[in-house]
Amino acid sequence: MADKSDVKSTLSLPQTAFAMKASLAQKEPETIKKWEAEKLYERILEKRAADGRPPFILHDGPPYANGHIHMGTALNKILKDFIVKSRPIEIHVDKQLGDKKKAMSVTAVREECRKYAEKFIGIQRDEFKRLGVLGAWDTPYLTMHPAYEAKILEYLGVFFENGEVYKGKRPVHWCIQCRTALAEAEIEYRDKTSPSIYVRFPVVSDLGAKFPALAGRRASVLIWTTTPWTLPANMALAFHPEHEYVAADVSGEVYILAKKLLPAVAVELGWPTPKVLAVFPGRDLEGFKARHPFVDRESLFVLAKYVTLEDGTGAVHTAPGHGHDDYLTGVAYGIDIYTPVDDDGRFTPEVPRYAGLRVFEANPRITADMKNDGTLLKEKEISHSYPHCWRCKKPVIFRATEQWFVSMDKNGLRAKSRQAIGRVRWIPEWGKERIDGMVAGRPDWCISRQRSWGVPIPAFKCKACGTLYADARVCRHVAGIFAAEGSNAWFVRDAAALVPPGAACTACGGKEFDKEFNILDVWFESGASQNVLERESGHAWPADVYIEGHDQHRGWFNSSLLIGVGAKGGSPFRTCITHGFILDDQGRAMSKSLGNVIDPGEVIKRSGAEIVRLWAAMLNYKEDARFGTEIEQRLVEAYRKLRNTWRFLLGNVSDFEPGRDTVAVANLLDLDRFILHRFEEVRAHVVKAYEDYEFHPILHAVLDFFTVDLSAFYLDVVKDRVYCSGKGSLERRSAQTAIFTILRESLLLMAPILSFTADEAWAHVPAFEGKDASVHLGEFPKAQDWLGSKRAGFVEDMERLLAVREKVLKELEKSREAKLIGNSLEASVTLKAPAAEAAFLEARRDDLTALFIVSAVAVEKGAGDDLGIEVAKAAGGKCERCWNFSTHVGTSPDYPTFCARCEKVVKAARA
Repeated sequence: MADKSDVKSTLSLPQTAFAMKASLAQKEPETIKKWEAEKLYERILEKRAADGRPPFILHDGPPYANGHIHMGTALNKILKDFIVKSRPIEIHVDKQLGDKKKAMSVTAVREECRKYAEKFIGIQRDEFKRLGVLGAWDTPYLTMHPAYEAKILEYLGVFFENGEVYKGKRPVHWCIQCRTALAEAEIEYRDKTSPSIYVRFPVVSDLGAKFPALAGRRASVLIWTTTPWTLPANMALAFHPEHEYVAADVSGEVYILAKKLLPAVAVELGWPTPKVLAVFPGRDLEGFKARHPFVDRESLFVLAKYVTLEDGTGAVHTAPGHGHDDYLTGVAYGIDIYTPVDDDGRFTPEVPRYAGLRVFEANPRITADMKNDGTLLKEKEISHSYPHCWRCKKPVIFRATEQWFVSMDKNGLRAKSRQAIGRVRWIPEWGKERIDGMVAGRPDWCISRQRSWGVPIPAFKCKACGTLYADARVCRHVAGIFAAEGSNAWFVRDAAALVPPGAACTACGGKEFDKEFNILDVWFESGASQNVLERESGHAWPADVYIEGHDQHRGWFNSSLLIGVGAKGGSPFRTCITHGFILDDQGRAMSKSLGNVIDPGEVIKRSGAEIVRLWAAMLNYKEDARFGTEIEQRLVEAYRKLRNTWRFLLGNVSDFEPGRDTVAVANLLDLDRFILHRFEEVRAHVVKAYEDYEFHPILHAVLDFFTVDLSAFYLDVVKDRVYCSGKGSLERRSAQTAIFTILRESLLLMAPILSFTADEAWAHVPAFEGKDASVHLGEFPKAQDWLGSKRAGFVEDMERLLAVREKVLKELEKSREAKLIGNSLEASVTLKAPAAEAAFLEARRDDLTALFIVSAVAVEKGAGDDLGIEVAKAAGGKCERCWNFSTHVGTSPDYPTFCARCEKVVKAARA
């Protein structure tokens, strides 16, 4: 038996065609082609429908089709893919067209917008597919599809019917670059440098009549603002009715401000010790007036509970045309909603000195003039968070314009929405409080925009008297036209061809109308996407899950909720999940200016989409997540451990035929039963985690089991039994039963996450009854009791043995360091234990050599209470086949280099 190749042929060594080298970047595209050719997604749906199960609906929000996907988009789509698999535009066109747009018709611009959107819908679809995401890619819903556009107007018609839609002049966020109103969801907050100024408004009313200490004294109200450009529109000064105010003498000048803020203001303005002449509540100031600092106009003293004492002076400059709170105060006091700023953000001719200037350009001119006039007390620059347009990234202004609104309170939309929020499952739970606060505090919903790309609001004006003509009937009539022709019909047809038959002005009876050209807020469009939930046969409203980034509490979640409640009577989602944003490996937000943006496509080229999927599963998606080169390398290592474990499992069941070789539960060897019991705990944990939409515990549980329980323990222990025992022996088949079960079920459990690898490995799994062609057609494994009649005390006994094993391994390591032994098989171990412990170990002594991976184990009764462990050189020679040391080696005339076990196995195989 000197021929080593001959010895090797008697062993059952691992064999598998499942490659060690993943080559993900090369193999994954081939897998995607195979999935498409086999119509895998459709087959999954068919199989689940055939099983009689109701569909699970995760509603994917409309894509913002303006460019390639980024890491945040990748995270979002992968998380959605985990859930599904685990369940039984115009601003960019402006950049392209440039000055050409001025000479183009509205329909031509809209066609360019459509082409641009279609281009990136295609690009993003291919990028999502490359991530291994399954979906109905060939039949997506598109917000620009005529049927979808019609449904949007049908929803709008319900709001009209409920009397919740009105047109009015109110301050809204206005982008002077894009020349359109913006919703709160279209606002990004970025740092901006602004002037910080203190300005005095000279009082013109007789304060002495109410406050004798001020008789004959000239006084000024002191205000603080960071928007000097809004001062031309100042109409009032607001005070909190319950705060205390003072009139303070500063070097002969009297200033009125909040008592609590006087010390801080005195320091800021360098006042010597101010002398307080009078103290009074804010309510006592109501009705007085001051002279505007540079406009020939008076400012009325009003009361407002939103005035705070956090900063400033406690007296708030109020311009009803340039702020929501200011507007409400203006309405309450009957003050003109004055807005002397046009669509371009320029002052209108009625503003002396500054007409034609853009508002931000006017700031230095205004402050310089007030400084010369003596009304500016101090100016400096501050950096603060300021609203910016999400499209052009430029600062926006608050500006009162005529817009279409949905009332939040007229028909109880706010209250109903908050009730609906309470019936939704929010993950994480803080999402409920966050969106509830947003709905509770949001103003009426501004639903109109001044753009050419989008769904027009079907509204007309009477040519004779200018009265608006828009209602539910108009919406539904125009919806029918859009369903047949698309929303371009609004720009192609005359008004007469768009109004319903017999349309007449409600004021004068006129029959001729002009069209309006406002379009609907993009969030109304996207929020209306819930209409597709009932498009497919068997699908139903509401959806089971919506999942997006946490910014969508004020975006898609919010608009979808309002439309669901307003148009259909409830929330369009049963569960709402929020994930975080993506940071670089230093914890910084990714941005082009920092040069730290990571393209998922580049990661895929380097390491494969599976690594991006692994990253998505490894992080706690509810928090902001990091990604960088170092993280990528750690992921590659984690992936390698998982892949190599599956490869080892596959290699050891190459000759295993489940239908023939599976060992019945009652006959399993103890160690195999124990590892299957351990795996059952992992299985239950994983399935529960999927149900709870918790993905990082899944990966950690499986990875820990693979590395600790399997690689470092079980597979190391049973290698000898699998390689060296008789091919069909109980010892080997019992281990193979455990290995096969863990292989099959771990692939099914991990398929939603490692979709490419699980599918690749599945093809190499031995055929068994009911095996599906793809792992993605399979079901999660059901619970199984591996303990059976051995339930009482079995697990505790095994844990007790493992504790002994850990102590033995430490002693073996010491002996290895002392050069007493090399490989652990060179060792013989003697255990000296108290009587009860010795009896326990002696009863299991035949299993201990394999458990410790040594050649011999002896058990003796020890004198003390502690376990004693002695390590010595194993007696006998080294078996050429299994490498165990045995005194049998050298005694057999036929197989002198084999131990007794190996001689018996080989003889039986050759008999």
